[in-house]
Amino acid sequence: MSIVSRLGWALVLVVVITASCAAPTDEVRLADQVAQYATVPLTADLTALTENERAMLPLLIDAAREMDEIFWLEAWGTKDSLLASLGGDTPMARFADINYGPWDRLAGNAPFVPGIGAKPDGARFYPADMTRDEFEEAAADLVRGPALRSLYTLVRRDGTGALFPVPYHVAFAPQVARAAAKLREAAKLADDLGLQSYLLLRADALLSDEYRASDLAWMDMKTNGVDVVIGPIETYEDQLVGAKASHEAYVLLKDRVWSQRLERYAALLPALQRELPVPDPYKQEAPGTDADLNAYDAVYYAGEANAGSKTIAINLPNDETVQLAKGTRRLQLKNTMRAKFDLIAAPIAATLLEEDQAAQSTFDAFFANTMFHEVAHGLGIKNTLTGTGTVREALKEEAGALEEGKADVLGLYMITALQAQGVLEEGSLESYYVTFLAGMFRSIRFGAASAHGRANVARFNFFAELGAFTRDATTGRYRVDMDNMGTAIDSLSATILKLQGDGDYEGVKAFMATYGSIGPELQTDLDRVAAAGVPVDIIFDQGVGTLGLPTTR
Repeated sequence: MSIVSRLGWALVLVVVITASCAAPTDEVRLADQVAQYATVPLTADLTALTENERAMLPLLIDAAREMDEIFWLEAWGTKDSLLASLGGDTPMARFADINYGPWDRLAGNAPFVPGIGAKPDGARFYPADMTRDEFEEAAADLVRGPALRSLYTLVRRDGTGALFPVPYHVAFAPQVARAAAKLREAAKLADDLGLQSYLLLRADALLSDEYRASDLAWMDMKTNGVDVVIGPIETYEDQLVGAKASHEAYVLLKDRVWSQRLERYAALLPALQRELPVPDPYKQEAPGTDADLNAYDAVYYAGEANAGSKTIAINLPNDETVQLAKGTRRLQLKNTMRAKFDLIAAPIAATLLEEDQAAQSTFDAFFANTMFHEVAHGLGIKNTLTGTGTVREALKEEAGALEEGKADVLGLYMITALQAQGVLEEGSLESYYVTFLAGMFRSIRFGAASAHGRANVARFNFFAELGAFTRDATTGRYRVDMDNMGTAIDSLSATILKLQGDGDYEGVKAFMATYGSIGPELQTDLDRVAAAGVPVDIIFDQGVGTLGLPTTR
């Protein structure tokens, strides 16, 4: 028996749902909710790959599947038991599969399975009866505290009821062992020495929970055509403390032509940092200059990355020490991005924006807005000015949404500055702003349970307050006000950077309480988008079969 079973944390209550439990109207409703997601084949051009690179892909996908199994355990429990209890091939089971559990991630984690209560804020990372105050008290202990607060431990109770940590590599020993073996097998096929080194170090990291060496190796890779992001990475799932990283994976192929277009922007970070619209102490850190910016086609998503709304760009690693030493890598997932623009962003613009501005919403602007969002994660401040540690530690569960909001608004700040300097010559500033406004509506539909969704709701309301856009009361269509948009960008940038630099947890909560709710007028407009049949997000037809590759299993 595994330690997970011995500890009992994965022994979740599975409510057996029979055909009589859900009325036909429920099945129709759930079928409609499944239909909110447009299915997209996740494919890419493999013709430029070497024979070894093609052989690597099934191995990397197998490793990614192990992250999927672990994330199910972190978010809910055993996948197969839940889906079987829901009928296996029913709209309810399909919706649970999309959401990695019985809670709708795009509707504030509302339960959709009869008999299931609210989703625990701490998912399955902590005991169900543990409070945040209890955690903080235990984590203040000099002996147990660091391990309890680690990104890479579960928190459980011992026989006396006291909290104790269980390292991920122990709790998920079977899964990480299989994933590490696949990464090592793939490393034997790697023609690129940087990729080979990273795969071996990442395999070691999965078995030890020591990730910094593999993060540094990942940053040093420059010439690889195949890439994989794998392991416990983001903390979005932990809404109780914001201390636990969830498992996920992406298998990626570099688009070298598009990547060449992006090379020049990462080098501009230091100058842009100096010009941020905030007092000097809040921009005193120098962003790493070894960062790179590339375009990729995704061929596989797993775990947290695949739950609910799908990521279109990646900015990693999250380790602040690595960021300050080397910066980050920004990976633009071009095929996923194109699908979201064509199927979602462009139809939203046509539905909600004034026609002349809707015509200026373009994929190039959508790509650039997303790209500069990722670059902007490198701007600002990583360590508080108040001696309370990193921004992520100080802001706890509020850190994720505020950081996403920072990246969004500083991405616009960068676009505005680079256009004024003549460095960004493609497109008009109005095109970027208009496309950004349509993108806000798109991301707001991700719901309050999503860090990106919360960030966009808060920014929408903040921008509305400053007149960054207007809404025609008769038609319900929006128009960007170019002058006020610039003012709003600077104002929100300063607000967020100060909250981060001060480590002002209560200030962030107050900011979100003021701006983070969807008002009746905005909800009406979101309902118009839904009535127009615009998908909320996408799901993937993915795997070796979709790529036309042989399986390793």
